[in-house]
Amino acid sequence: MTDDGPRAAAAVKSILVTGATGTLGRPVVERLRTAGHRVRTLSRHPDQGDPRAHAVDLRTGTGLTEALEGAEVVVHCASTPRGGDIQAATHLIRSARRAGVDHLVYISIVGVDRVPLGYYRTKHTIERALAAGPLGWTVLRTTQFHDLVQGICARMARLPVLPCPDIPLQPIDTGEVAARLAQIAQGPPAGRVPDMGGPRVETLPDLARAYLDARGPRRRVRPVRVPGQMMDACREGGLLAPDRAVGSITFEEFLAR
Repeated sequence: MTDDGPRAAAAVKSILVTGATGTLGRPVVERLRTAGHRVRTLSRHPDQGDPRAHAVDLRTGTGLTEALEGAEVVVHCASTPRGGDIQAATHLIRSARRAGVDHLVYISIVGVDRVPLGYYRTKHTIERALAAGPLGWTVLRTTQFHDLVQGICARMARLPVLPCPDIPLQPIDTGEVAARLAQIAQGPPAGRVPDMGGPRVETLPDLARAYLDARGPRRRVRPVRVPGQMMDACREGGLLAPDRAVGSITFEEFLAR
């Protein structure tokens, strides 16, 4: 990991992680608990075996006050491209203020201010709301997770030929992002910290070929040029952070695991 940003604090903290059963939230919780912090979890479908789990739908906010009671830090990992993130963040920010939370950590995406995609605009709106409010906050932007790229490739591989948008990506390992978020959560609010990018910039067709090599289905990849402003922004590097290639695990290594 990098040396950028806040160092881990020695004091034990009370930390709430939203989206705690998700791809990113789960390893964040594990790392914070391993570090000795009092971690409670929040999700719509909580782990029934976790005594500190809270069942909360952030879109309504029901149960959020109880979940936040005594929390010093919130790590906000809950998110969905299907909509409702702004409403969820509004409930969380307001409730965190009332609860006296010191620090809200938010995970965002490289390119939210460059790629005209509705989900990205939502992320950017939440970033701006945090920056304009009274809460202490930290925002970390990362490139796409290996898990996301794998899911895209798996869906395309259902077809006999993979029609693959010819765009560059820089996928990063979720575990490395979780480690950075856990580090940030243990320190003071730091505003927007340096972005995290994966170790390589590769085209989606090349990543799809790596997926096929690792998973076995015999398919042909056909790069395609998809029109539109969003794809133009992607082709121009809107999703990349080449000067922040701090990840160490490649997509091929991820697939091999």
